[in-house]
Formats: sequence, C-alpha cells, structure tokens
Amino acid sequence: MSKKLDKKDLNKMFIRNIFGFQWGWNYEKMQGLGYAFCMMPILRKLYGDDKEKMKKALNTHLGFFNTSQPMSSLIFGANAALEEDFGVDEPEAVTGLKTGLMGPFAGVGDTIFIAIYRAIVFSIAAYMALEGQGAGLLIPILAGLGVIALRYKFIGIGYASGKKIATEFADKMKIFTEGAAILGLTVVGGLIPAVITFRLNLGFALDDAGEVMFSIQEMLDRIMPSLIPVGIVFLSYWLLGKKNINSTRLIFILIALGMLLGNLQNIFDAIGSIFA
Repeated sequence: MSKKLDKKDLNKMFIRNIFGFQWGWNYEKMQGLGYAFCMMPILRKLYGDDKEKMKKALNTHLGFFNTSQPMSSLIFGANAALEEDFGVDEPEAVTGLKTGLMGPFAGVGDTIFIAIYRAIVFSIAAYMALEGQGAGLLIPILAGLGVIALRYKFIGIGYASGKKIATEFADKMKIFTEGAAILGLTVVGGLIPAVITFRLNLGFALDDAGEVMFSIQEMLDRIMPSLIPVGIVFLSYWLLGKKNINSTRLIFILIALGMLLGNLQNIFDAIGSIFA
C-alpha cells in the first residue's frame, strides 16, 4: 500500500476519540458506530479513492465494540497500524484485535479510571472543598487533563505495537487472530455469571407447616453453578439467529422472560390455591 499514515492522521483520530467516541451509542453495536467515526480519518487517508475498499473497511469497523474509553486509545492506535500494513485484506486480524482486547481493557480501564481514579481524585477534591480551599476545584480539572494526555500517549503506544505485530508477526497472523478470538470468548464467558445474576425464587413446601424445604435454585446450583445465566445467554444467541429477531426485540423478550421467571412462585401459588 503506497499511502502511509503520519502524526497528523493519528491526531485526527485522537480528537475524534476524545469527543466523538460515544456518539451514536446504542444497544445493538454499543460503541461500534463511534468506533467507525473515529477511524474515518485513517480510512479516508488509506482508501479515500477506492469506494469498494472503503465500504469493506467500514463494514468491519461498524461491528460490535465496547470497552473503557481511556483504554480504547491503545486499540485505535494498533488498529491504525494494522490498516496501514494489511489494508482490507486481513479483516479477521482487525476483528480479532478488537474482540480480543476490548474485554480485558474494559476491566482494567474501569478499575483504574473509574473506581480508583474517581475515588482518589474526587475524595481529595471534596475534602479540600469542605475545608474551604478553592484549590480543590482544580484537582478534577488537572486530573482530567492528565487522563487526556495519557490517552494521547496510548495512541502512539498502540500504533507502535500494531506496527510490531504487522512487521514481525505477519506470517503468524492466523495464530494471532485465533488467539485473540479465544481470549475474547474466554472473557465473555467469564462475564456471564458476573453480569447476569438472576436467581430463580421458586421452592416447594414439603411439610404441613408450609415451610419451603426444597429450593429449585439450590438444585440447579448443584447441577452447574450459574446454569440459568448460561441458558439465558444461549437463548439470546439462538434468538438473534432468527430472521425476525433483532437486538431491540430481544430486549423486550428478555424483559418479559424476567417478569415471568421473577413471578413464577406467585404463579404456582395462585394455581395451587385454585385447585386446593
């Protein structure tokens, strides 16, 4: 590929990453639309005169994406390097990079830049404000500028790392892609019991006093912990494979399912009272 990226192109991507990454956030692709928006300066530089390549690249970058915003700069930098060296000939490498890194980076970024960062920075600022020190107002501003500077540094680090992947491991891209995909699937699998915490509140009384002696949830936990969350995930994937089911309809289906399962005990009690 004759066209090469320069610092100006990376700066354009960085500006969009700061101000436009969350634009167009939606439940279907989450940050996917914003990701494509941030990559547009790079894509225009590399494929501006080739509509077919531009179309193919946009289809790749409009896919699902969701990660911590500060850590996303590393992925953008590495992605720019892969686009520069491989172009649209290796879409699996780009997808594998995004999928493999967005999960781990989300966990690291949320811990550092949300939990730890907010607790330290805003606690210091709040205590200074309570003591009447106006300088406390500057603490969040200075810390925010520091995060922006770090995100700018991440673009360069990601770009250098992506170049290294492209030049030194070009003959091993298949292994890299498969490894990134496995990492992404492992992270997603680990998130299932952490994010979906539904428990079935259903039991049966086995004595005359009406005390619940037999719990369905406890029995399911003995078979396999988090069996219901895993079942909900598989049900969601199966439904998304149907022609008339999109993410919006799936959300309403899951809401209805949650209402049904959440009131299952009341439904059984009502049926029991009818036949009592």
